[in-house]
Amino acid sequence: MKTIEVVAAIIIKEGRVFATRRGYGDFKGWWEFPGGKIEEGESPRAALVREIREELDAEISVGDLLETVEWDYPNFHLTMHCFLCSPLSDSFHLTEHEAAAWVTPDILHSVRWLPADEILLDRISVLLV
Repeated sequence: MKTIEVVAAIIIKEGRVFATRRGYGDFKGWWEFPGGKIEEGESPRAALVREIREELDAEISVGDLLETVEWDYPNFHLTMHCFLCSPLSDSFHLTEHEAAAWVTPDILHSVRWLPADEILLDRISVLLV
């Protein structure tokens, strides 16, 4: 099975986490943490900064690694390095996603998350308090 290695930004601000809704593919309409594929020769942190710049036209500060998620989707195995991040930009401008939201703890578990992202919710909910 093909393995895809990606990074995800867990962007937290004022007790909320930033999430994006996919606008394409098999999981169109599902929510996820922004990020993307690591390019050859690129570090995970550099990939995350680049992906957020490309997807959200924004700057972030990349902090600690929260978790590396391993998940088997039907057509590939996903390795997703999830980093705690802080926004350095006041606003985000979507270039690939159909929607975005600052998710509060009270609705965190009610959003339709991609399966690999959903694994992180309990750990993130503790950080939002």
